[in-house]
Amino acid sequence: MDTATATATPTTTDIACGSHRNFHRREPEDLPPPSTAQHVIEYQPQHRYHPPMLLRSPNSTSPPPISSAYYLSTPHMLQALSAREHALPSFLRNHFSGRGVCRDWKLQISTPFFAHNQSLCFQGFSGLFFQSRGDPPYFISVDPISCGVPDPSLKFLPELVNIKASSNGLICCQGCTGDKAYYICNPVTRQWKKLPKTNADHGSDPAVVLVFEPSLLNFVADYKLVCAFPSIDFDDATEFEIYSSTEGSWKISGEICFASKKLVSRSGVYVDGVVYWQERHHGVVAFDLTKDRSQLIQGYHGATSTLGVMNGKLCSAYATGRSITVQVLSNVYSNTMQMHSNARTWKEETRFDLGNPVTAAGVGQERYMVLFAGCNVVLVQGGKTILCYDMKTKETKIISSAAENNARCVSCVNSLIYI
Repeated sequence: MDTATATATPTTTDIACGSHRNFHRREPEDLPPPSTAQHVIEYQPQHRYHPPMLLRSPNSTSPPPISSAYYLSTPHMLQALSAREHALPSFLRNHFSGRGVCRDWKLQISTPFFAHNQSLCFQGFSGLFFQSRGDPPYFISVDPISCGVPDPSLKFLPELVNIKASSNGLICCQGCTGDKAYYICNPVTRQWKKLPKTNADHGSDPAVVLVFEPSLLNFVADYKLVCAFPSIDFDDATEFEIYSSTEGSWKISGEICFASKKLVSRSGVYVDGVVYWQERHHGVVAFDLTKDRSQLIQGYHGATSTLGVMNGKLCSAYATGRSITVQVLSNVYSNTMQMHSNARTWKEETRFDLGNPVTAAGVGQERYMVLFAGCNVVLVQGGKTILCYDMKTKETKIISSAAENNARCVSCVNSLIYI
């Protein structure tokens, strides 16, 4: 059958492949002679987790399109979807409240692989959960447009809870009634799990640390919950109990940390296999999960300080008037060094003064308290105003002017990880 001959020889062939668009270029001298066969575009039936893709005709001389399955099954997917994952926080709240996205986007972001990859790629800082005693929590975002939470009061949980800790998108809460059970939840996906009853009495305000590290091989979160509680056998001593999601049970450690009178609740952080808590008036309690050993480290900077993570190291940030100092842990064995040694436990990372936004907000005479230090930002509260200092740009901005005084807060990261 005769077919019409094209009036111009194309120099570029564009082939659409699902939601991707691949451009295959051929130089004019490399083009084959015009074909007289009809090109028929065939659609592959849709798979549950794969978007539709275009297949070339059997008689086609153009290069075959790259299948979307290629991106979903190889490391190249990390590059192909990088732009989408970096843009993901900007539509998290809208997506989970109404799924108001196009069909291709919905198909792409509904795959378990996408959720898993997002938890690996996005481990920044989204905001803080605040909570006053007896009231539901609320969320203050560093960017209200891109980092919102669908249900900041956590009403999807079966009871009113107190937020205790967080780690890479997961939140640990404790019930306010009955046996005060622990819950692990994802505030973005609203998935949650109730943990079994503990073996020991953790007290009325337990110092717990949630440990969750996204893994390339695990699509479901494997996490640990570490609680430091007062010993009933020894005065001024601390014991430890650990819950493992892999084992599904609690286990009391044989380690006891002496001379640790009272730990600060919600002060704990996890850094490279070690959990740290602030200890009132003395320093920092460290518990190594691998070695099952504890240690008391010097360095307490008062109620205006907080522990955090900077460049993979434990840091302590504290306020002195309008001056904010951030120190990183340098040498945990400095107290065992010989006399006149230059070794120091803490090394100053940065120091800055709160600038013009403080005066503009009218909080120049308030007492300042560091709320969060990590991801190259430091959050400071003065009165009802919360300031965010960017350590890279050296800029300070106001993210809230209506925060409650003396409210407890826990940092949060938006994630799609499955529980």
